[in-house]
Amino acid sequence: HNMRVMKFSVSPVVRVAVEAKNPADLPKLVEGLKRLAKSDPMVQCIIEESGEHIIAGAGELHLEICLKDLEEDHACIPIKKSDPVVSYRETVSEESNVLCLSKSPNKHNRLYMKARPFPDGLAEDIDKGEVSARQELKARARYLAEKYEWDVAEARKIWCFGPDGTGPNILTDITKGVQYLNEIKDSVVAGFQWATKEGALCEENMRGVRFDVHDVTLHADAIHRGGGQIIPTARRCLYASVLTAQPRLMEPIYLVEIQCPEQVVGGIYGVLNRKRGHVFEESQVAGTPMFVVKAYLPVNESFGFTADLRSNTGGQAFPQCVFDHWQILPGDPFDNSSRPSQVVAETRKRKGLKEGIPALDNFLDKL
Repeated sequence: HNMRVMKFSVSPVVRVAVEAKNPADLPKLVEGLKRLAKSDPMVQCIIEESGEHIIAGAGELHLEICLKDLEEDHACIPIKKSDPVVSYRETVSEESNVLCLSKSPNKHNRLYMKARPFPDGLAEDIDKGEVSARQELKARARYLAEKYEWDVAEARKIWCFGPDGTGPNILTDITKGVQYLNEIKDSVVAGFQWATKEGALCEENMRGVRFDVHDVTLHADAIHRGGGQIIPTARRCLYASVLTAQPRLMEPIYLVEIQCPEQVVGGIYGVLNRKRGHVFEESQVAGTPMFVVKAYLPVNESFGFTADLRSNTGGQAFPQCVFDHWQILPGDPFDNSSRPSQVVAETRKRKGLKEGIPALDNFLDKL
C-alpha cells in the first residue's frame, strides 16, 4: 500500500449527542452514522452505555458540517441534537499521600498502590508514539531514564499503558518478591484499562497518571484469586490512589491564529480575555498592514467565538483553531465553589451518574 493513514494534529474533543426525531428512524440513523464515520476519518461515532449516539469532532464548525451531512446525505432523516459538550481528562497533581489498600470481595487478596503525576512532556511523548507499548523494553527504559530521570529498574517493569493499551497512563510494578504475581497480572491490567477509561471524578479518561503497584498479598488457592476477585479490586485501588493524590481536571486548549488589520487588534484582546484565552505571540506580516495574533483558547470557551470575534472587529479578523494541548483546569474539584467542581457536577449529571464525587471510603479499605 502507498496509502498511509493520515496523522491528524487534532483530536476529537467536542461531542454532540444525536437522536432521530422519529424513533422509528433509528436504524437509518445508525446506518447514517456508519457512513459518516467512513466518509470523514476525523469523526468518531460512539455509542455510550446509556444508549445515546455520540458524534465527536474537532470543533464546533467541523461538527456542524458533519451533522448537516448526516441529516441530508447519510441518514436522510430529521435529527435532534444536544448542545456541544467538551471532553475533559482527569489527572493527579501530587503523589498519593497514603499507600492505598483495597481488599478483594472475598477478603483473601490485597492490593497496595500509589498514583503520581507524570513528568512534564511524557504524556505528549506517548501521544506522539515516542514512548509506546510496542517499543523494545530496554530501549524504552533507557529513554525514560535519560529524558525523564526514571529509575531504570522501574522503567523496565512497566506493565502496560492505558486506556486501550496505548493511552497516556502507565502501570508500573515496583513490588518485591510477590508470589503468584504473574497470575494476576492480566486481571490487574484489565482493571487498570477500565479505571483509566472511566476515571474516579466523572468517568472521563485519565491522562498523565503513573500508578505504582507497591505490594500484593494473594490467596494460595488459584480459585480464590480469579479475575472476578482481582479486576474490581484493582479498579477500586486505582480510584483510591487517584483520590488521595490531589486529583485535577484537564481541559483541551485550542491554538488560535487570528489574521487581522492593525486597528482591530484591541478588539481581539477584549474577546480573548473574556473567554479565558491568552495571547502568546503577535507579529506583523512583513510588507502588509496585517497582524497575526496567536493565542491559546480553551475549547470550552470557543463556542460562538468566531461570531463574537467578527462582531467585535467589524468582520475583519479571521480565526483558525486547531487542538493544541491539554491543560490543568485551575482549582480543586472537591471545593464546591470552583470551576472544576461545576464541570464534574455537569458531566456527572449528563452521564446519569450519582451526584458528587464518590467518597474515598468506597475504594479505600482498612487492614
